[in-house]
Amino acid sequence: QVQRVESGGGLVQPGGSLRLSCVVSGSTFRISAMGWYRQAPGKQRELVAHITASGITTNYVDSVKGRFTIARDNAENTMYLQMNSLKPEDTAVYYCNNYPPGSSWGQGTQVTVSS
Repeated sequence: QVQRVESGGGLVQPGGSLRLSCVVSGSTFRISAMGWYRQAPGKQRELVAHITASGITTNYVDSVKGRFTIARDNAENTMYLQMNSLKPEDTAVYYCNNYPPGSSWGQGTQVTVSS
């Protein structure tokens, strides 16, 4: 029912930057805490960052603190993940979902960090 469309991934060199976007359909985005998740090959999906409905409070997994910034624009039903100083270990498919997540997931967007 709720559609989440991730975009902005791609191939980038170590130390580079990307900005991911997530456009969410429906009328409940503004009252929903949201999160960015990622899944690397052979690994479980993990929470990268989450943000409260108002956008005032954010949290990050230790491995991305100081490098990634989560933000949202409730007027546009859009969430962002600014990714700086990218490392090869950031390579994964990145997904957006509610926080805590619902059971349905979009197709995600591939981020590949490589020379």
